[in-house]
Amino acid sequence: PRFAIGESLILETSETMRALADFFDVPELAYFSSENYVSHIGTSHGVKRHFSFLYHDPHQQTHNLQHTLQAVIPKQPHGHELHLYRQDSDYFLMTTAIAYGAVVLQNTPVKDVTIRPEGVEIVATDGRTFAADYVVDAGGFRSILADKYDLRDRDVRTHSRAIFTHMVNVPCYHEVSASKRAYGLPFRVSEGTLHHVFEGGWLWVIPFDNHPRSTNPLCSVGLMLDPRVHPLREDLTAEAEFWAFLETFPAIQAQFTSARPVREWTRTGRIQYSSKQVVGDRFCLLGHAAGFIDPLFSKGLYTSLMTAGLLAHLLLEAHQTGDYSAARFEPLETLTLNFIRTNDRLIANSYKSFGNYKLWNVYTVLWLLGAYTELIKLHSAHFQAVDRYSYFAQVASLKLVGGGFEVFDRVAAVIDTIIDQVDPHDEAAVDRAVAAIKAVFAGLDWLPLPFRDILDGKNHLPANKLRLRLFKPETGFMGRGSYRRHFFGDRSLADVVWAFVQEELKYSRPSLALKHRLDYATKRE
Repeated sequence: PRFAIGESLILETSETMRALADFFDVPELAYFSSENYVSHIGTSHGVKRHFSFLYHDPHQQTHNLQHTLQAVIPKQPHGHELHLYRQDSDYFLMTTAIAYGAVVLQNTPVKDVTIRPEGVEIVATDGRTFAADYVVDAGGFRSILADKYDLRDRDVRTHSRAIFTHMVNVPCYHEVSASKRAYGLPFRVSEGTLHHVFEGGWLWVIPFDNHPRSTNPLCSVGLMLDPRVHPLREDLTAEAEFWAFLETFPAIQAQFTSARPVREWTRTGRIQYSSKQVVGDRFCLLGHAAGFIDPLFSKGLYTSLMTAGLLAHLLLEAHQTGDYSAARFEPLETLTLNFIRTNDRLIANSYKSFGNYKLWNVYTVLWLLGAYTELIKLHSAHFQAVDRYSYFAQVASLKLVGGGFEVFDRVAAVIDTIIDQVDPHDEAAVDRAVAAIKAVFAGLDWLPLPFRDILDGKNHLPANKLRLRLFKPETGFMGRGSYRRHFFGDRSLADVVWAFVQEELKYSRPSLALKHRLDYATKRE
């Protein structure tokens, strides 16, 4: 367990955690899905009440308050989300795996993997060998199997490189800029994941010290740059390049005047890659071994958890039948590559829209809509499934965003084509593109009203998501026609409301605390 990119949770990740906890009967998998679990997991993690985006122009001395978006995360029914201090969260999950029977060999580098029809042999650098029926390569971009079988695919659209570290003395942005009230936001920007956005890149600020119970003074800071716009400064160290870059953006630089790094800076070249193949006979690539795009929108952990869940499901079946063929694990390849390709398209066009605030402002609504519909489908699948077989039958066809709704896929294709074709520096062309995208959204009777408000100039989603209008039979959140059938099936409004109430009771702090005490008492008997 150590520092890792992937510190900011999203609703889709948290819901996947809860589903996996239920269907695999491992309650600890849900412990990082909500701030309500802080008493279970410790106080080194931050809270996340929103995504906030502040758009900047070069040499801007103060931030333009109008160029702001705060996507508030709903508190009901599960509580707000977390910023994960990965060395602690990963250590907790590793020891949990050991408690369930896993054998963990730390500091055991793998030298080679040999796959034969009858099984797998793994050779460690110290000479030890291990036999297995199946091998899962979760080794990230240094994947042994991806290198051995020439599986890497570099034909992806996104171009970005990274400079990142952990820091102390990073203040809330409101302390160096305008107040929360002046911005008109529901929450301080330090209460969630802050993204400073500009042409050719963005900078993340992920604090772990942003709530009263925190005992961790650190803040994760990372700069993502398109090398075609901002080439790597080989004449500078990683730290020197970071500080030099901020000189171009004084309104961002102000947040880091007193900041100090607490670990070595990491600087990368271009970080994007995918795989031509994800599964083979007796092996698969998992998580970042299969591909990586960019941490914008924090989709990485969702991808890793959903694919890990599907893999676990398929492995349990393979253990019963003895069939470890590539064909048997083909659903994992389909899901993995769908997630990677969708994320690549979403992030590549986000970077392009960074070139003009008007484009970025409307493209964020496609991101919001994709995340919202994906979450609705995940909730629906979890609620309707009677076991892991029926659950994975519903989610295996997802594509990261849109919840598998074909109408969304068509809408996204139209909007992405518009973004592909526009020059962000041609103001007349941008105005036409923005008008065309708004017209697409205007034609959707299932577009949530808060997203329409963003298109009309509002800078945040509401903190309280519950409104009476949501429960209207034809125009409420359940929609109608193909939308309602896809996301809710034959469930009634009463069914959905009852499920919501059950979830709020189950995941409330008092309920979780009581269950934890009872479980502890049972273990001591």
